[in-house]
Amino acid sequence: MRSKDTGLMQRIKDFCEGYYLEHNKSPSCICIGEEFGITRNTAYRYLVEMREKGMIDYENGSIHTEKTNKVNAEFSSAALVGSIPCGSPEEEFEEIEEIVQLPVSVFGKGDFYLLRASGESMIDVGIYDGDLLVIRKQSEAADGDIVVALTPDNTNTLKTIYFDKEKGEVILHPENKNMEDMRYPYCTVQGVLKSVIKDVEDIKKLRK
Repeated sequence: MRSKDTGLMQRIKDFCEGYYLEHNKSPSCICIGEEFGITRNTAYRYLVEMREKGMIDYENGSIHTEKTNKVNAEFSSAALVGSIPCGSPEEEFEEIEEIVQLPVSVFGKGDFYLLRASGESMIDVGIYDGDLLVIRKQSEAADGDIVVALTPDNTNTLKTIYFDKEKGEVILHPENKNMEDMRYPYCTVQGVLKSVIKDVEDIKKLRK
């Protein structure tokens, strides 16, 4: 095979990496050809020579490099369903705003949904109004878990949960020293807090 332009090879490699990171798949020879003003066959021949030089792995139309091999392409879908009160329990109006993709490498595997925090009852653990809360759907919780709880009066709230076995009560504890615990004979756990996604301005608040 006639030697190809090494500068173009590097540009093709850079393009393939960027394309993969954006689309989670390799560009086709047609796509590469359109990007660099060459024919599909020429793009193919470049990929073959790049493979022979060890610049890429190329097999069955799939192009991989050292950079793309480090990409974890596994995601979990999660619905962003509105806000959860972090103050007095209020009825939650669940309306899916959008479906987002959570990388498994960051959040782990599970059935998740996202809520926006509102109110100030959880500020002592760094949860502020407007924070995005990643909630793992589950019906059980342990003492000290932060949960989305449905109370007997059919309202829900985000609180730290404790179980008073002597009195047979569930304690929903606000993480705000100025607020009092809420006690119920029972409540329904709708999910457990997995992660908090916050604006950098809220991080600045924590430093004050």
